[in-house]
Amino acid sequence: MTFGNALASLRARRPLVQNITNFVAMQTMANVLLAAGASPAMVHAREEAAEFAGLAHALTLNTGTPEPDWVAAMAAAADVASGRGIPVVLDPVAAGATAYRRDINMALARRVPGLIVKGNASEILALTGRDSAAKGPDSGDGVQAAEPAAVALARATGGIVAVTGAVDFVTDGQRQARIRNGSPAMTQVTALGCALTGIVAAFAVGQDDRFHATVAALAYYAVAGELATAVSPLPGSFAVGFLNALSDVTPTQLDALALVEFDHVPL
Repeated sequence: MTFGNALASLRARRPLVQNITNFVAMQTMANVLLAAGASPAMVHAREEAAEFAGLAHALTLNTGTPEPDWVAAMAAAADVASGRGIPVVLDPVAAGATAYRRDINMALARRVPGLIVKGNASEILALTGRDSAAKGPDSGDGVQAAEPAAVALARATGGIVAVTGAVDFVTDGQRQARIRNGSPAMTQVTALGCALTGIVAAFAVGQDDRFHATVAALAYYAVAGELATAVSPLPGSFAVGFLNALSDVTPTQLDALALVEFDHVPL
């Protein structure tokens, strides 16, 4: 399946994506998913999160503003989603900033077989117990420094790990890909990184090869960033232009513009 076919599949399915995400990201994430063609649901209450996971087509977990009831809701919803076999995507925000965050994220990563993890280099390093140069939620490490950790994490979970940065890296422990699209403007609008988690989940719905689906999601997001920057390079107008680009980019454009290199993980 091409990247363009994966985008067309998402828009045809219009998957319902349940997001247990942070306060900062909620509106941006909802708008991004709508622009892409998915249906977002921000359902995080402990009393209903697990029940709603029985209805959703995918689940995202974002630990940006963790507190005990939300963490319990994440665990309960993850159990239901895992039992149903629907995609679960974890965004381990600032995983190395405090012991509380590290423990929460490590527990969630172990909880769901076949999990998709999407984080910056410092978050992936922290999630695997390695030292990182994190600056709060921002990465202080280059993507390349986290590649061995990403491969190890993918093999340990049986899932997919995506490391975001200037050149994104995705691996399932056997295969790897690098996405060379994107724009620095994407780092100037808060919550766009968090919102990418929902796009990854939406692309993975109904796909047998979640590695390829994750690569397609990151390529789509990065291409939209490039297209938006060409029209609206400043942060305020870029935020609007990015939503427009997510909606406007066609499957044919995505296939033509995506700069992706595939390879096998060295032995």
